[in-house]
Formats: sequence, C-alpha cells, structure tokens
Amino acid sequence: METQWAFERRRPVRGAPYSLAEFQKKYGLNDGIAEDLFARFGPSAIELDLLMQAKRRTPSFNELTKEMLPR
Repeated sequence: METQWAFERRRPVRGAPYSLAEFQKKYGLNDGIAEDLFARFGPSAIELDLLMQAKRRTPSFNELTKEMLPR
C-alpha cells in the first residue's frame, strides 16, 4: 500500500506520526479511504484522531483491546 500522491506539508506534524498502516488498522479503513485521508491530512496522530472523532469513527475493537492481558 503506497500513496501515489506527492505533497509538501507546510505545517509541522503535531504529536507522534502514524504510519499509513497504523492509521488504517486503528480505524479499520479500506486502502483507498486511508490513503486519501493520510495524503490530505498528513501523518499527525493528533490531527487524524480529531478528524476521525469528528467523523464519529471509533478505533477498531482489536486496536482498543490489544494491550489487555488475556485471562
């Protein structure tokens, strides 16, 4: 999965950056949507999380429970 768009980011990245794969996995997005949002909004975890919150998209169940210890 490689982004076809080349762009120059004018603002500094806020917060830790996501990789495209991390962003896609966290929100359960398909390739096209994840690439589009990543290209338009950049890798900033803060900005992408705010965007997804505004869209009312929650992280996937697997992402939310990955740090829980099995019983």
